[in-house]
Amino acid sequence: MSRATKPLCVVTGGAGFIGSHMVDLLVARGYRVHVLDNLTGGREANLAHHASNPDVVLDQRDIRAIQPCDALFSGAKHVVHFAGIGDIVPSIERPAEYMSVNVQGTVAMLEAARSAQVDKFVYAASSSCYGLAQVPTRVDHPVDPQYPYALSKYLGEVSAFHWARVYRLPVNAIRIFNAYGTRSRTSGAYGAVFGVFLRQKLAGAPYTVVGNGTQTRDFLYASDVAEAFLAAAETELDGKIWNVGAGQPQSVNRLVELLGGEVVHIPKRPGEPDCTWADISRIQADLGWSPKVSFEDGVARVLENIDYWRDAPLWTTETIAVATRSWFDALGDQDVG
Repeated sequence: MSRATKPLCVVTGGAGFIGSHMVDLLVARGYRVHVLDNLTGGREANLAHHASNPDVVLDQRDIRAIQPCDALFSGAKHVVHFAGIGDIVPSIERPAEYMSVNVQGTVAMLEAARSAQVDKFVYAASSSCYGLAQVPTRVDHPVDPQYPYALSKYLGEVSAFHWARVYRLPVNAIRIFNAYGTRSRTSGAYGAVFGVFLRQKLAGAPYTVVGNGTQTRDFLYASDVAEAFLAAAETELDGKIWNVGAGQPQSVNRLVELLGGEVVHIPKRPGEPDCTWADISRIQADLGWSPKVSFEDGVARVLENIDYWRDAPLWTTETIAVATRSWFDALGDQDVG
């Protein structure tokens, strides 16, 4: 296929964790890719293996700076929108910033996609919108965001479907459960368990296990997430919301077992579910998608690339207590069940 005949996909946040896996998949499937990523959370190194590939173009502007009719979107067949800011604690401390990036930034992407008349806009939504949900969690479960990050991601999703209704923009959304894999974020914010534990393993430090470690998460490997998003872009269906997870929750204690090492326990946090578990029956039926990477194989792949997390912050019981103080202050005295 010549470059001129290759379809174009714009991937926002494409230098980030899941976004860079999305770029890899698109290139492998014969796409040209325009990556929009200001490298606040992403890394240019995540795309280094595409450096000499003319089919991959990186634009480092902020998504909020993009205007309708922007040349980066010209001729695009699909837009896959991952860009945004994550983590619970910073969202509690800086809610307006989260609304600006995750909501207004999404609106800017919707307008650019509308001007480009794309075939499909696929929004990366978050399962955090469900709050403390019944499991397995269906896509029609009531929405109950517990903190500003969850709210901002849900409002971005609502915006996407509003553009679908008013402007006839073809939109699908995928609510991601607990994605993990190579290239996951190493930011200074206290966040996802994999990044915390991998840096602790490199340092020979104990894993800071929340509660007794029996809580379970629906971990899904990043390449499986990317496959779901490509299917959501290429399908003729639109106006759909799907969950993506492995559908087989794994305990934090099982993760520790696979990583190997000592543990220290820290207090359980308010607003966190004991179990996340995606009901993935709808995406399996609609798109024929199913996860391919087992938890054991996925953890092994991460361990093969563990040096990636060497520069990540090393979290201890003391620094975690300081970092999560606003979390406990905001949610600890509320009935969030």
